[in-house]
Amino acid sequence: MNRIPVPSTEITQVGYHEDSETLEIKFVQGGIYQFFNVPSKVYDELIHSASVEKYYHSKIGERFPCSRVK
Repeated sequence: MNRIPVPSTEITQVGYHEDSETLEIKFVQGGIYQFFNVPSKVYDELIHSASVEKYYHSKIGERFPCSRVK
């Protein structure tokens, strides 16, 4: 999945696959996680938010099923 860099202290890159509604996040500490059943609106709001990490913690974090891929 292609990821784009984001300005954040906790997250370095995010990617999204619209067909499968999969959000992929690469964290500063090295882990890469995929979050499933994420609406495209959530991805759009994440990459355009004033604080990517705050948006992640309030709207994504523990709300969507996820799996560590690396």
